[in-house]
Amino acid sequence: MENNDELVWIFTGTEVLVDLLKAELEEIGIGTIVRNDYLSGISVGFMGGTPTSIDLFIQKADLEAAQPVLDEFFSTNPQ
Repeated sequence: MENNDELVWIFTGTEVLVDLLKAELEEIGIGTIVRNDYLSGISVGFMGGTPTSIDLFIQKADLEAAQPVLDEFFSTNPQ
């Protein structure tokens, strides 16, 4: 049996781009998880990650519904 609650990485980028994609996904009802090792490291007093390496995740079950938003985002924001 497949676990659709599993998180799937969909994007790594700057805080601005991650926030933009996050907002677009949440607008269509898809929840997201942001992992910012750089900010987390600063808040506890050590350095970790880089400011341009912020990860965005969604649940595997939402991947199909998110695909049109992802396709549009990547076509207008080439990496």
